[in-house]
Formats: sequence, structure tokens, C-alpha cells
Amino acid sequence: MTSAHPRTGSRALRLYRTTIGKKAVMAVTGIVFLLFLIAHMIGNLKVFLGKGEYNSYAAWLRTMGSPAIPDDWGLGILSVILGICVVLHIGSAVELALRARRARPVRYYGGRPKQGYASRTMRTGAILVALFIVYHLLDLTFRVVNPKGIAGDPFDNVVADFQNPLVTTFYVVCLIVLGFHIRHGVWSALQTLGRSNARRQRGINIFAIVFSVCLIGGFLAVPFGVVIGAVH
Repeated sequence: MTSAHPRTGSRALRLYRTTIGKKAVMAVTGIVFLLFLIAHMIGNLKVFLGKGEYNSYAAWLRTMGSPAIPDDWGLGILSVILGICVVLHIGSAVELALRARRARPVRYYGGRPKQGYASRTMRTGAILVALFIVYHLLDLTFRVVNPKGIAGDPFDNVVADFQNPLVTTFYVVCLIVLGFHIRHGVWSALQTLGRSNARRQRGINIFAIVFSVCLIGGFLAVPFGVVIGAVH
């Protein structure tokens, strides 16, 4: 099959066109997302230190790298990198799904093989996560759907958000779905990058679960903090 063994283009492009190459790209871009989420979660927890600390952190995000580079450039560069990773991650996932469908044009006899919940909902969860990211940007970055939406006051914007039960519920549901996505993604990435084998399966599964629970728990702490009055 020419798609599986391409002979044109650079070596990197030829590798990317293979199934292994696309899985590797998904693994690497997934790691980039995880590093960003870890940093983002840690920053979010500054909300518990008070309005001044949180607003100072938000202001630093827009000036990181200054004065070496102009204000907002650091955040802009990070956004471009994440955007490229999103395109590569989703593009690879779609292509792999299409290849899997073409490889088995006939339906499974007796139904599809049994899969875990995270694996079964990976695609649906990815769509919900994508919608969540769009809403999150419109809410707290561009502030067009935020109940308060005051520029330069991210702390009060966050508090106003999670004082709305509908917004809080939406965030919680999306974060839980993201947790399942991360759990499966961590497990899959470690397998793709050659860190998994029969002896390590149990340990990798436990690590993926603990990692996703801790990460999502950190994000959930903020809306729950507002709901119980710890953040106000």
C-alpha cells in the first residue's frame, strides 16, 4: 500500500504519513498538551491565594518573556505552538480513524470488541473537549460570554462564572470527560513511545488513572472553591 510505505517527500514527511508516525505525533503533541495543562492548573490554584496574587499571575502571563520580547509575544508564541499541536493531533487522529475503517470495511461479527469506557468515548469526548476549549476562550480570555467580563480583573471574572450553577455544571462535566480522555491518552502515548510492555501494563494503568485524577482534581478545585465560598 503506498499510503503505508510512501516513497515521496522528506524522510520526516514519509514517517508522518505512516501509521506509526501518526501515532507518534499524537503521543508527542499529547505530551505538549499535558505539560500546558499542568502549568495551567498550577496557575489556576493561585486563585486560593487571593485576588491580588491571582490577578498578578494573569498579568504575568501577558508579559512573560519581557523585556526580551514585547508584551503578549510570549503568550502569542505559546498559542501558536498549541494551535499547531491541535491541528497535528486532530489531523492524525482523523487519519488513523479513517485508515482503521478502510482496513475493516465489513462490520465486526457479533459487534465490536469490548473496550474500556475511556476508549469507547475517545472521539465523542474529544468533540466535547474542543467545544469546551472554545467556550473557555470566549469566557475567560475574550470575556464575551462571561457574566462579569471586566478586562484586567480575571479573579472577579472567575468568581462570577462559577456563581452560575449552569456554567459550573458545564465546566465540571467537561473536565470529567477531559479526565477520561487524558487517562486513555497517557496510557496510549506510553505504549506508542515504547514505554509499555506486558509486565508494565498494571503500573502504567495505575499511573494514568492517578495522573488524570490529580490533574482534573486541581482544575475542579477552583469551581468548587467558589461554590463553597472558599474563593469569593
